[in-house]
Amino acid sequence: MTEGAERKPARVVVADDQTVVREGIVMLLGLLPGIEVVGAAGDGEEAVRLVAEVAPDVVLMDLRMPRCDGVEATRRIRAEYPGTQVVVLTTYADDESLFPALAAGARGYLTKDADGEEIVRAVHSVLSGDAGLSPSIQRRVLERLAETEARPATPPEAPDGLTVRETEVLLLIAEGLSNQEIGRKLHVSTATVKTHINNLFAKTGLKDRAQAVRYAYGKGLVRPPAG
Repeated sequence: MTEGAERKPARVVVADDQTVVREGIVMLLGLLPGIEVVGAAGDGEEAVRLVAEVAPDVVLMDLRMPRCDGVEATRRIRAEYPGTQVVVLTTYADDESLFPALAAGARGYLTKDADGEEIVRAVHSVLSGDAGLSPSIQRRVLERLAETEARPATPPEAPDGLTVRETEVLLLIAEGLSNQEIGRKLHVSTATVKTHINNLFAKTGLKDRAQAVRYAYGKGLVRPPAG
């Protein structure tokens, strides 16, 4: 008996707010072996409700959706219905999308250029207790782990209500990096960097990068070079 014949089809709910995309994914899954589509949702609220009704094995979850986004829906599903796994299927592969989704409990993460075989493999991987990550996502997760291990064990405490990411951006400003360089360093877009800078400036009352550098030194986040 082959591996595919030994296991029951995975019961899957598809959640995506774009009707054409959602129907296309449902149609594709209907052609794939080992998959049974048991519902489709147009937003996170509907996805949570469907999970309660049909108890699927896996939800294929888009991230950017109205009412309740994919991260919040994932968090609720994993907390309330732990028998259902979540595989993110999204257009976005940036850190600001990836890591919150994984932290919310997603066991798989694919981008929408994944083919049917990759989707089937990810679905069955998470049902077997493994991670269902595309190769590019696996690399990014490993890079983040390496970056985390390279950081000091006790990073400086963020002042004035700054988030961890805002503090990271502040430290990179203090190192003299441009917005583009910060974006490359943190694997986010320049627009995202600008948003973080605007937020940290608003929280601290800073007006420009020179003030930000002085602020970082003044708060002890950065130490002057020895000598």
